[in-house]
Amino acid sequence: MKTVTLGRTGITSPKNAFGALPIQRVSESLAAELLIHAYEEGITFFDTARMYTDSEKKIGLALSPVRDKITIATKSHAKDKEGLIRDLHTSLELLKTDYIDIYQFHNPSVMPRPDDGSGMYEVLLDAKRQGLIKHIGITNHRPDVAKEAVLSDLYETLQFPFCYLATEGDIELVKLCREKNVGFIAMKGLSGGLITNARLAYAWMLAYDNVLPIWGVQKRSELDEFLALGKEEIQLDDDMMRLIDADRRELVGGFCRGCGYCMPCPVGIEINNSARMSQLIRRSPSEPYLTPEWQKKMLLIEDCIGCNSCASKCPYGLNTPELLRKNLEDYKNIISGKTSIK
Repeated sequence: MKTVTLGRTGITSPKNAFGALPIQRVSESLAAELLIHAYEEGITFFDTARMYTDSEKKIGLALSPVRDKITIATKSHAKDKEGLIRDLHTSLELLKTDYIDIYQFHNPSVMPRPDDGSGMYEVLLDAKRQGLIKHIGITNHRPDVAKEAVLSDLYETLQFPFCYLATEGDIELVKLCREKNVGFIAMKGLSGGLITNARLAYAWMLAYDNVLPIWGVQKRSELDEFLALGKEEIQLDDDMMRLIDADRRELVGGFCRGCGYCMPCPVGIEINNSARMSQLIRRSPSEPYLTPEWQKKMLLIEDCIGCNSCASKCPYGLNTPELLRKNLEDYKNIISGKTSIK
């Protein structure tokens, strides 16, 4: 299995990491089965967050016996230093560990730095001096904040969306991380579920030897697919590139990535899925999205009050209300039979 070294952290991991967001949606027993199986098959890097409900607890329960053989990255979405301190100590307790390998600021709108008045970066410096964390990282969906963090020399890792739908700017960010010796952790390798060919997604990642992809899994079959890919010698060929180019033509640009930072909606719209419904029902099995329950959810778009909160919080600068309206119109036409889903 190929490996990746995360910049100046010196942390080396197989080029397959476990994204633990989805295990909050499964039972403790199934989560333990997935985590232990991943470890036994060679995965050593596990990424979680305080925001992922009981994900940290499940990792602690399953993997504390092998703590010294794995790397744990977690993150805090706290808005002040008091909240950050609480999050750090809660994570240590739930993960059943006395240190965290990489502690990350979770998608801040402004990059924390020393002497910015918040005291938050200083909290992590102090935690590092105490041995509670080993490395300071940052995650983001905003290219400007991500680039600022890499150039600042304050962060040892950057976690950022990266997949074969990447823009030239995204690829330049990967190159900048190499130049600055900052570890690059790739989230959204399947673009929130819109990329359905895992083989293509994995082959693309292999072209960037400083990129560590984290795959979010909640099923044994998903995990086994990535484990198998990690053991193959895959190379992008012309047929693969044709498929990738077709996906790029369909998806690159103004589509919802499903990151969820627009949520919650004051009228209850499930924005992070409703705003990309047209893609979901054409690129995934459509039946789950055509149920009476989902029809009711999509009709909530008609209750939009125009507050524009979703657009103001979108890290990709999308006109989210307009996307919702277009997806609802398409969805109604599909339900009525006026438009094909093919």
